[in-house]
Amino acid sequence: MRLAALLVLAGALAAAGAPSAHATNECRGLQVCVRVAGPWVVVPAALKLPRAHVDFQLSCPRGYLVGGLDTELTDRNIDVEFAGKIGSPVNPGVTTSRSAVFRASYTGNSPRGPSFRPHLGCVPSAGGGSGPVPFRRPSAVFPPGEPTVLRVRTVGLRAGLVRGAVACGRSERLISSWHAVAFYSAAPPSVSLIQSVSAARVVHGSRVEVRARSGPAVRTVRGIVQFGAVCGGGS
Repeated sequence: MRLAALLVLAGALAAAGAPSAHATNECRGLQVCVRVAGPWVVVPAALKLPRAHVDFQLSCPRGYLVGGLDTELTDRNIDVEFAGKIGSPVNPGVTTSRSAVFRASYTGNSPRGPSFRPHLGCVPSAGGGSGPVPFRRPSAVFPPGEPTVLRVRTVGLRAGLVRGAVACGRSERLISSWHAVAFYSAAPPSVSLIQSVSAARVVHGSRVEVRARSGPAVRTVRGIVQFGAVCGGGS
């Protein structure tokens, strides 16, 4: 009975990952896959050089690793990438972990409220890679590790002002920071909705503070501001 239940569960997860018409492709080629859809993340539209980018972290459920990724774009001129770890083979558990940080920038000339929605295809962590095979290195060099730690927080938007802060640990040092405005909705956010929210980030030592001011339009949709600190002091 237990084996039958496991087979039924595996079949259900595989069906959830099966491609369909107009479906995203984060689960393509994965036998067991759980889809995770993020919100619509607003991409900076300023045309000055260098072009600004936005970062957004999306996570799999506990016990799962990122096995596939995809995005939906409101403009073909949005460039999206994600940060993968150094290791071999390129594989879930080696290149990816439970979370992925997407980075997007606008490359066109006439932005009209550009945004993107990230997607993850999550696989059981038991099927992840075992890490790179070690080999002899010269004593003066080091293998790649994880020298940074991400401290991330998300605050819900409401009409008016919201604030939040995140900080590195006592033994850590701030390397960089980010913030992103995003909306959970079936359709991409309108230009008027995007323009109704303004967010600013201030850094004090190893502490990152964010303020977001929103108009009445946010009452009709679930909006968030995510902000994070990249902290040195890992291994």
